[in-house]
Amino acid sequence: MSIKINYKGDFSKKLSGNLVLFTNEKFNIKHLSKYIPSHELSYISDLLKNSDLKKNLLTFEVNSKKKIILISTKSNLKSSEIENLGAKLYEKIESNKSKELSISSESLDIKYPNFISHFLHGLKLKSYKFNKYKTKQKLKILNINIIGRTNKPSVQSQLKFKALEEGTFYTRDLVSEPGNILHPDEYAKRLRTLKRYGLKVNIYDTKKMKKLGMNALLGVGQGSIRGSYLVTMEWKGLKNNSKPLAFVGKGVCFDTGGYSLKPAKFMEDMTYDMAGSATVVGLMMSLAIRKAKVNAVGVVGLVENMVSGNAQRPGDIVKSYSGKTIEILNTDAEGRLVLADALTFTEKKFKPKFIVDLATLTGAIIVSLGSEYAGLFSNNDKLSNQLIQSGEKVEEKLWRMPLHKNFDKLIDSKNADMQNINYVGGAGSTTAAQFLQRFILNKTPWAHLDIAGMAFSKYGGALNSGGATGYGVRLLSQLIEDNYE
Repeated sequence: MSIKINYKGDFSKKLSGNLVLFTNEKFNIKHLSKYIPSHELSYISDLLKNSDLKKNLLTFEVNSKKKIILISTKSNLKSSEIENLGAKLYEKIESNKSKELSISSESLDIKYPNFISHFLHGLKLKSYKFNKYKTKQKLKILNINIIGRTNKPSVQSQLKFKALEEGTFYTRDLVSEPGNILHPDEYAKRLRTLKRYGLKVNIYDTKKMKKLGMNALLGVGQGSIRGSYLVTMEWKGLKNNSKPLAFVGKGVCFDTGGYSLKPAKFMEDMTYDMAGSATVVGLMMSLAIRKAKVNAVGVVGLVENMVSGNAQRPGDIVKSYSGKTIEILNTDAEGRLVLADALTFTEKKFKPKFIVDLATLTGAIIVSLGSEYAGLFSNNDKLSNQLIQSGEKVEEKLWRMPLHKNFDKLIDSKNADMQNINYVGGAGSTTAAQFLQRFILNKTPWAHLDIAGMAFSKYGGALNSGGATGYGVRLLSQLIEDNYE
């Protein structure tokens, strides 16, 4: 659905269609007399006596052409709660197949900075649909009129929310694409087009990576007829040469598991094994759109983990870009191999202030945290706390998990410097993070976000209707806005 926002002036009681008005928690509607004719106000007052006031959104059909939607608010609302209210409103109007909606911003009797912006942000995020491959489509347009004299957000505020929405939607688009369309060759091609936003994009293909010695990453993709790539996206929002903030993403466009083959059931979901990279891409796009005053770099490793006569075998040993050797005991533990080379390359080339990597890395994190929290592993308390606080603000939550030298013995190999899985079993997410930590060579502050339970939702969430969530774009944008701009 395409949403068009119109900012208008004084309120008129003659408005028809869907009218949204705000009340307090107890649904006290006396202050709404200036927006509703007295007979309608009396009618709604009577209906409220038998309504479930625990709900914060109630709809009243006053005649065949007019519905009044009351939304209750409290004085200490968080921005995420306001966004959730907007999302709930979208669910309501979508089910009613509404084409026009009027919202009285002046009926709001609490003072909250950018209330309408946050409200519309939640509504828009909830409206996302991925239906480009449906042959029968009819473009639906929802006109939303924001009525009130002082309701229009500042240009800066509008740009911020637009950047977040476009970045999140682009991430969702990438994750939603099927594997036959968004293979590594096509993915790299799309990333090249991001130059139009002002990003500096460099693409390292198989030939360049072989020369650099990125054998861990290349080993994952060698069974595919498609190429493998490392792509860097740089945003320079500061005139000085200060160290950039670095974000690294796993981009396994399709994951069969290789010779450690996955079960056929639900393998179709493995198109989203590139969600970490998609978050990095959406974040970099968002920073560029809003001209963020920060230096940042995004790095993504793009591969396809397939089975063929040329595919990597269990038992193979590869030499990573760092110089460390890895014994491949399980070809389905491939994301950490991609990230290993990407992390060392990012640290060595860009010398960043910190590195945050994102990956749908382990099923074990879903066992631990379900789809409520992403797992956070880090070598730095300050960065961890900043990430957790930012996640709480935007309701993209993180839970810190342990790293400890005692876990090292579980990934030490008799035949190489390390092995890519813990063959004993247990601590699956932690040993994966412990593996990644070995490729941070210069003690750069680093955090690993295992987003396997958060990147894709079968049943939908507060701000998405099921499918790709775009998790991480808003979280990392908040991290930058609060601490580094």
